[in-house]
Amino acid sequence: MVLVMRSGVSEKELQETIEQLEKWGHKVSVSRGEKQVIIGVIGDKSDLLGKPLTALPGVIKVLEVSAPYKRASREFHPEDTIIEVDGVKIGGGHKVVIAGPCSVDKLENVVYLAKVAKKHGAKMLRGGAYKPRTSPYSFQGHGEEGLKMLYEAKKETGLPIVTELMSIPDIDVVYKYADVIQIGARNMQNFPLLREVGKLDKPVILKNGIASTVKEHLMAAEYIMSEGNDKVILCLRGTRTYETAVRNTLDVTLVPIMQKMTHLPIIVDPSHAAGRREFVSPLAYAGMAVGADGLIIEIHNCPKKALSDGEQALLPRDFAYLMDKIKKLPAWNQKEWYQFDQQKDTDCIEPDFYNSF
Repeated sequence: MVLVMRSGVSEKELQETIEQLEKWGHKVSVSRGEKQVIIGVIGDKSDLLGKPLTALPGVIKVLEVSAPYKRASREFHPEDTIIEVDGVKIGGGHKVVIAGPCSVDKLENVVYLAKVAKKHGAKMLRGGAYKPRTSPYSFQGHGEEGLKMLYEAKKETGLPIVTELMSIPDIDVVYKYADVIQIGARNMQNFPLLREVGKLDKPVILKNGIASTVKEHLMAAEYIMSEGNDKVILCLRGTRTYETAVRNTLDVTLVPIMQKMTHLPIIVDPSHAAGRREFVSPLAYAGMAVGADGLIIEIHNCPKKALSDGEQALLPRDFAYLMDKIKKLPAWNQKEWYQFDQQKDTDCIEPDFYNSF
């Protein structure tokens, strides 16, 4: 349930309404947009039926939020969320490309790739220090030494660090170095981990699960947000389907669908979707063309020597070409596009309209 407050509502009115809701035994969350303030009521609200909610100070409307992901829902937070990381903004029209190696290998490679990423327009550096691998015998990452390499690359370039957190025991060390914490597909429904990340004050990139639905993805985000961390970025990296031509099937249709459902930024991971270098750039271009808030891409200067996923890493020249093409994409105004969705079925075009051509 959300209480929509009057435009220009005073802080005194807002606090009086919050205090009354809390007296009735409810937790609340306040969302402040440019023009509107909304109070979200969390938990079971059956006892509020019959209560004079519209008579509370500043309240002009009471709405039921049908989505089970209350905090992540656009009904609860109509305005796009904009997340800022070291001066880099993502969401609400701010587009960001995150690039770097799948796994951190050597310091000189990481620093070089960070410079390549920055030169061609990437705003953040990605790199895996802890790697979830299907085989227990595959390279699992350099751990803290890998994080130190990423930090050196950040000192050279100023790019914020995005790296994956795999387990609760690693939280402290990852928190120390990372600017953005990534939760991978295999951990999307690791609920104890999501809750712990929700207690942190750093942005989180949450990838969809290997075969998850949109609702499950948003509910996973809700776990993080329910603990107080609203800085969640949703990442689409494809899902496992019956198709074997690619590593995962990336459905870019989900970008505009999810943008209607949630206020959180949505980025696309074409590298893990494609699994093969030649398909990464077309998928990246498609994701941005359909309105994604950004990309997270794997690049490497010598893919055949990469410690993991070299077959899907773009060479620096490929990355430069892709970034040049993306920069030429026309601006996509999601709000402007969705205004047509507000038309009712009765808003028909009369035949005379066509005679004007």
